[in-house]
Amino acid sequence: MADDPNSTADTSAEQPCPQGAVTAAAPPAPLELAPASEQPSGVVAMVRLAAVLVDPDGRIALWNRGAEELFGHRTEMVQGRTARGLLPAAPHPRPGACATAVHRGDAFDTLDDLTTSGAWAGPLPVTDREERSRSVLWWAYPLVEPDGRGLLVLAADARPLRQRGPRIAIGRRLLPYAAAEPNDWGAPPPETGCGFHRISAVLGSTTPGSAAALAPLLPKLGAARLRALLRQVAAAGAPALWVDAGTRLPVVPYEPGSQLGHPAQLTAGLGRRYPTAQQRSAAARGAAQAPAQGSSPTLQVVPEPRHAIATAAAATSTAQPDGLPAPALPAPRPAGPGLAPTPGAPLTTEQRPAGVPTPAGAPTTAPAPIPTSSDGSGPHPLTDQLAPLLTNGQAGEQLALLNEVGGKVGTTLDLDTTARELCQVLVPRVADFACVDLLDRLISDAELPEELPDDDTMLRRVARSYRESAGCWSHVLEEGALLAMPRSTPPGMALQRNQAVLVPVVNPELAVDYAAALGGGPSLVPVVSGRSMLVLPLSARGTVLGILKLLRLPDRAPFDEADAATLLELAARAALSLDNARLHRAESKMATTLQRSMIPTRPPRIPGVQIAHRYLPGDRRAEVGGDWFDAIQLPGSRVALVVGDVMGHGLHSAAAMGRFRTAMQTLAALDLPPGQLLRHLDNLAQKIGDDHLATCLYAVYDPINRTCELASAGHVPPVLVHPDGTGELLEIPAGAPIGVGGVPFVAKKIDVVDGSMLVMCTDGLVEVRGGDIGAGLAALCGNLIDPKQTPDEACDTVLDRLHSDDRKDDVALLVARFDGVAETEVATWTLAVDRAEVRRARQLVRDQLAAWQLSALSDTTELLVSELVTNAVRVARDYVQLQLIRVDKLLVEVSDDNHNLPSLEPAESMDENGRGLNLVSKLAERWGTARKAVGKVVWFEQPLPRS
Repeated sequence: MADDPNSTADTSAEQPCPQGAVTAAAPPAPLELAPASEQPSGVVAMVRLAAVLVDPDGRIALWNRGAEELFGHRTEMVQGRTARGLLPAAPHPRPGACATAVHRGDAFDTLDDLTTSGAWAGPLPVTDREERSRSVLWWAYPLVEPDGRGLLVLAADARPLRQRGPRIAIGRRLLPYAAAEPNDWGAPPPETGCGFHRISAVLGSTTPGSAAALAPLLPKLGAARLRALLRQVAAAGAPALWVDAGTRLPVVPYEPGSQLGHPAQLTAGLGRRYPTAQQRSAAARGAAQAPAQGSSPTLQVVPEPRHAIATAAAATSTAQPDGLPAPALPAPRPAGPGLAPTPGAPLTTEQRPAGVPTPAGAPTTAPAPIPTSSDGSGPHPLTDQLAPLLTNGQAGEQLALLNEVGGKVGTTLDLDTTARELCQVLVPRVADFACVDLLDRLISDAELPEELPDDDTMLRRVARSYRESAGCWSHVLEEGALLAMPRSTPPGMALQRNQAVLVPVVNPELAVDYAAALGGGPSLVPVVSGRSMLVLPLSARGTVLGILKLLRLPDRAPFDEADAATLLELAARAALSLDNARLHRAESKMATTLQRSMIPTRPPRIPGVQIAHRYLPGDRRAEVGGDWFDAIQLPGSRVALVVGDVMGHGLHSAAAMGRFRTAMQTLAALDLPPGQLLRHLDNLAQKIGDDHLATCLYAVYDPINRTCELASAGHVPPVLVHPDGTGELLEIPAGAPIGVGGVPFVAKKIDVVDGSMLVMCTDGLVEVRGGDIGAGLAALCGNLIDPKQTPDEACDTVLDRLHSDDRKDDVALLVARFDGVAETEVATWTLAVDRAEVRRARQLVRDQLAAWQLSALSDTTELLVSELVTNAVRVARDYVQLQLIRVDKLLVEVSDDNHNLPSLEPAESMDENGRGLNLVSKLAERWGTARKAVGKVVWFEQPLPRS
């Protein structure tokens, strides 16, 4: 374990310095990240970096440990999966927009767009695996590889950087320095937008070798590929930080374990059992000789909790003003046999032989809390005897603490907040340092893990708290860090045995090992040495959720058996609150996953039209509703635009919405006219027998003919914004909601001019509670949208003006800008049903591609067109149509009047039939088939040659 890279390098002897001052830290061994000739000289910023490599197929090829800690997803879960959808861009308002004007896209799609013209660096908030919004600094580099265009992404958590500033290093050997804390020692500054430092990500030096320090982030790449990748990064500009708008610092990746002083010392500490057999024997001999020498052992065997509380109560009774004698208490029951001891491992209370004291510095196990009566009907009779004593003294403090935990822990169903509340209750009242580490799989997976915790179980630090005036704790890993606790450490023992482990005093010999167990390095040894440690399991409903670690400094009494018993009860209560929060999070994630699977996160790129959309759930906690929108590409570069609204809210409406959307996509693939499509959808809703009704608006835009055909099923009418900025409320036959049945749906076709915008929304945007929907529509028809705006800007403008936080209905908004496809970019021919037309089709394609200066595509395109035209001539009755469209790609369509769709069949090398579609599937970038109102169309796409 290593200290946090983005925190300051503090020691207990240092004092606060003025803001911006730089003080030298204890000089550990220099870092050797790259050859000295390639190391950046001068002052650099050492930053914990997440590295993600996306291959040309759009899949994750590399996901390092920093990415696991920052984004929450484990490597084994994301390796090889599609990058799209993995990291949703966090909802964030655009500058000057209201907080409700949110846009949830995809982080990797956004970074891919931003790097179309070169490398990019800057801030972009994202949502991690736990649905938390994270402020992240990014460096994105497009990569040219033999298989295509890849993407290398580096990222850093902006919050600690902006709170405390980056860790600074100087010289070619990277001797670490540290920026001083900005305010009270150990207290992070408030989140004020700019924070302690105004820090942003920028591109730095482009000199050869400037990216060599990034090599440790890419350990699994081959040497040749790594060199080629680093050369591209260096040519684009190595990552750097722009600090306080006046300083540009090159970024050097900080890897845990790279600055641990003496590796041999740490390795020996992590590999050793606690304590060794020789240490236990020596401690036992010393304890046996202690009475004869007039000294008492430093640590005694931990008794049963009832005996511990009774001892505390007896101590309290001696100071009672009325002189009440200590009540007679039952003797503690004998310890059970427990588990067989592991050679070299620390002994628990049940395993230690009677009369053998606990050796100094060795961890012991605290037993369970006081049981109730044997029949379970009420408290133990001991409670009645202790009743006069439980309102003051140590017992009273313990009860007050338990009562405070019940009132202050678990006030919300947020897992992080609950863990933080637990730490804040304990610090400084009970301990000087507290942290909650939970099983990483338990947080991410909906189901409980079947296997028991072991040495490889990964924990995630969920919360930590420390007494600000008691020393410097910034070496300890930050919240969100991943760590493993082997069984040989007190935290690992507590986790794997589900028992409390008490170390009254950490002696210097074991301080290095306990510092590593806390998640720090040897630089934390002075903070740990001489402290008292108590590790408590967090167990609820038969499952170990994690551990709670507590530390006390030497200026306070060490933890004892009574503390362990009381805090074990406290941990059990807190674990129930944590488990409730975990269950709530799992349900919320399930609902959110359902919603996101039904709503597109990124509009499709369709020639001749620009599309943007927004979705705002009425229930912000669940993000689930019945509104939906869609954009579906149709043959002939046409696009179907859909907005719908299932009546009702919650999961049932979301499930009904999913069925309607799937049915809509299936019917749209048949290329039915809008009126017929709604008719089929209504019939399908009747067969399903669902009680849900839905309104729907369906529009088909043809960018070649510049027409738009619309049909409505009881939905809010759309608004057409003309190029001069005036808005027109389109009068479309309303129809009835889907599911009513027996009502005709009439379509309307209109001509649209290039530069027009179509605004489609649900009633949640324009309907005001207690008001008329006409007022909202009138505002939407006003000069609300500037035709020069992009669809994204138009969405934000509409939400700024019309939406408010007090509206409880879902909102779906879709804005489409109609740009059309120029006539010079389209070529259409009608062919006779004759085999001789195949030669003519090849000639037409050759001439047209030469006119478009695309002769490089001529051979492949002619071959594929000849195969498709041959198939069409065989089955057509009246006509065959060939169409070429040049947009950002070459789109070729062959249509005929036969409705049977061809299928891809396996073909042997000598077969005469079935080879046409095999050639298309091998040589075309994309291809497909679709039915039309009459007949079918087979299409394929070819990428345009690079200029």
